[in-house]
Amino acid sequence: MRKEISAGGVVFRKQDGRLEIQLIEDRFGKRTLAKGKMEPGETVEQTALREIVEETGVTGRIVEPLQTISYQYEHAELGVVQKEVHYYLVEAEEGQLRAQVEEISGVAWHPPADAWRLQREAGYDNNDEVLRLALERLGADIS
Repeated sequence: MRKEISAGGVVFRKQDGRLEIQLIEDRFGKRTLAKGKMEPGETVEQTALREIVEETGVTGRIVEPLQTISYQYEHAELGVVQKEVHYYLVEAEEGQLRAQVEEISGVAWHPPADAWRLQREAGYDNNDEVLRLALERLGADIS
């Protein structure tokens, strides 16, 4: 079985004293977190930061690791692939939101409660715990 490693993050910023969370809309119409495949010679941390800037136009710094999730998927040519995704809590430092249209449909900042609602309504189930952990670490009230 082939193994694939990806990395990404829950990107946040403080705007006018308010916390905002970045979510992307993928090409399937789902809300998700910026992530992508590790390239040769990269660490998982470098992969996470590169993918975030490529997909969203925003550079950031890793605050702390959040969670690693694993799952399998069926690839048309490779068969079953064991996927491992490393997620980090990432603070936005600079850049303007710009969706990488080859990969995703859109990217936006959301108040924590809206980000949580969008994740629950239109996100991937395996991201629930990642986003919940990030919001908890940031002290965000999502009730």
